[in-house]
Amino acid sequence: MVLKSYFIIVSFFMLFSCTKDQHINAQEKLAFEDTGIAELEKPGIDLVKTTNKANEALEFAKSKKLSNEICILIDMSLHSGVKRLIIWDFKNQKIRGTYLVGHGCGINSWSKDESKNNPKFSNEDGSHLSSLGKYKLSGRGYSDWGIHVKYLMHGMEDSNSNALKRFIVFHSWELMSDEEVFPNGSPEGWGCPTVSNNAMKEIDVLLQKQNRPVLMWIYN
Repeated sequence: MVLKSYFIIVSFFMLFSCTKDQHINAQEKLAFEDTGIAELEKPGIDLVKTTNKANEALEFAKSKKLSNEICILIDMSLHSGVKRLIIWDFKNQKIRGTYLVGHGCGINSWSKDESKNNPKFSNEDGSHLSSLGKYKLSGRGYSDWGIHVKYLMHGMEDSNSNALKRFIVFHSWELMSDEEVFPNGSPEGWGCPTVSNNAMKEIDVLLQKQNRPVLMWIYN
């Protein structure tokens, strides 16, 4: 009788333990799934950050006699699969348009998206990386890529002073999408900020209307 009671008690604790473990495992699985969902949450443009950058950009544009109508802001802290190129309207203090933009692949594979979440930057020739900093867009010319339009990018800071030497230009690329591709990233080239063909058609019209060169500011 005592032995029977002992087995009943042991069985009860084993059942309780298994049930408890299953409950904990279920909670851990749910927490893991929630974390996964959070990691895949699509990021977006921070309007406060963008406005602050735009205000600083306007003062810089005025000091360098650049266009005080529009500028191009590129927030490289954002995933390359979301629209992170911003056309900012200085007069109305608002976003006029947003587009996908690619960055340099560095040592990664050309045309892939291996650094979609964590791009690196360099001013060194041959690095195949994009350079942070402020640029003057001027010198519209022929491009072998996209819609065959490019703008020369004159680096105005120590961080991007080699842009012309490195043949870093603003152009379109057939591989770039019109719409966001997150969680995938945009294809990566050799350092040029690239947009889709349709995006360049729209941006090109705006740039040609300006009486002064336009500021492009790439930051993270």
